[in-house]
Amino acid sequence: MVPWAISAALAGCAVSQNSAKAPEISAQPEPIRIQLDGVDPSASVGVLTNAEEPLRFRVGHGRYGIACAGSTFEEGMTPIGTFRVNAILSDDRFAMDADLVKRSGKSEAELRKSLFRNMSAIDFSGDGQAGEYGIGYISLAPVPLTDQPFRFNTYDGKFRWYSFAIHGTNDDSRVGKAITGGCINVDQPTLKTLLATVQLGDEVVISSEGPCRN
Repeated sequence: MVPWAISAALAGCAVSQNSAKAPEISAQPEPIRIQLDGVDPSASVGVLTNAEEPLRFRVGHGRYGIACAGSTFEEGMTPIGTFRVNAILSDDRFAMDADLVKRSGKSEAELRKSLFRNMSAIDFSGDGQAGEYGIGYISLAPVPLTDQPFRFNTYDGKFRWYSFAIHGTNDDSRVGKAITGGCINVDQPTLKTLLATVQLGDEVVISSEGPCRN
């Protein structure tokens, strides 16, 4: 695998200007980059360079394999391509695009108070263990936007946001395996750094060492 670099960052640029200087335009940072290995999932890695210290981290992906860019999200398949962060959810952080808040039919205050708590309480595998998102959930929307099944709905009686995401796990041994419902999973220390660094609008570029499925 060839070396490569990555970063999470604000999408866009800022312009500063005064009478003594020409306008200064900040460079747009590199996106977070994640490279998946469908043959050896343990070799799947991500790199974040926008933190205090650059971070290289292991990731897990979908149990059924890797989907090509632009495909419709399917259970167990992790899509590759470029994505934009549109929501950041944890016990102590809430950030969500205004259009998503509107789509939810709830106030931002309601979502901030209960959305991630509800999502964390879901026992997806039916083994009596909740908290399958770990300490946080970073929702990703494809760039350019394509029709996707992402939506607010109720699962097992709990209101949630359903989307493709980077999230944690209640069992760090699941990281580095093809085991998720399609999302990217990371361990708790990595997710802590991501939650402290990532902003709405940041880009995430996901690629694959091997073939993808249409």
